[in-house]
Amino acid sequence: MEIAVSENMKDFQRETTQGNDASTAPAGKSGRSAPVLSRVRRARESRRKFVQGFVFNLLRMAALINGIALVIILYFIFSRGYSAINWTFLSQPPTDSMTKGGILPCIVGTLSLGLGAILVALPVGVASAVYLNEYARPGKVLHMLRLGINNLAGVPSVVFGLFGLAFFVVYLKIGVSILAGCLTLAVLTLPVIIGSAEEALRAVPDTYREASLGLGATKWQTIYRVVLPAALPGILTGSILGISRAAGETAPIMFTAAVFFTPSMPSSIFDEVMALPYHIYVLATAGTEIEKTRHLQYGTAIVLIVLVMGLNLAAILYRAHLRRKRI
Repeated sequence: MEIAVSENMKDFQRETTQGNDASTAPAGKSGRSAPVLSRVRRARESRRKFVQGFVFNLLRMAALINGIALVIILYFIFSRGYSAINWTFLSQPPTDSMTKGGILPCIVGTLSLGLGAILVALPVGVASAVYLNEYARPGKVLHMLRLGINNLAGVPSVVFGLFGLAFFVVYLKIGVSILAGCLTLAVLTLPVIIGSAEEALRAVPDTYREASLGLGATKWQTIYRVVLPAALPGILTGSILGISRAAGETAPIMFTAAVFFTPSMPSSIFDEVMALPYHIYVLATAGTEIEKTRHLQYGTAIVLIVLVMGLNLAAILYRAHLRRKRI
């Protein structure tokens, strides 16, 4: 009997020992694998930080290269054209076959064309964006419309100039005038304004629309009083880009509005005008004494840069004012 009891006790101790070994084995394995997992995590984290830092450095380098290129271009232009800037240059028309005098008619013509183009393109572009984003039904037709708008944004400006010549100048018999140039530039800037305005409308939260409709407003009242004011800063971004492009284009106005020389100021929208971009082109390629007018070319470029920057700055300040007013 004692022998049987002792054998049972030995079996019990053996099973207990095996159970303890089995229970401690996973703990031992996890203990051994914990440092490995920690090293793997640290390696992944360091690799992620390396990739992130590498990409950020590439972006910083790209921004630095663009900034340096801009500074070099501005220095190149200003260093060669600052000697031409004076009150006579800014307040008088060209004289002596455009080798002397000023560029006042060019400044007036550029302002007339740029502002006129925005006055035409901004309402049409915003109305088109409102229709595409708020009223048009999703489908193939809407997809084709947006595809066409995006393709128009990449069409060369000379194509728009030929279109303006054929349609506005010849077919509608407007003639070479401020009106024809403004309409051509408006068509040129429409894709940019439509795209930016549509993105601004998409950025307005749907809760604004739902709250307005829930209070009993009609859809048009919601768009006019709620959606458009909220999207206006983004819409102005498109107008800034449109002003910049319209003021600096040469090919569209070459066929529709600009002339080689005119000493008088325009008295109506049906008059021909001089313009800064076309004036630079004429002095650099078709002038009577190209080398003699080199400083005038760079001086005109400086005035054009300052003019575009001034228009952009005015639009940016107004956009910032609207954003502060919303806050």
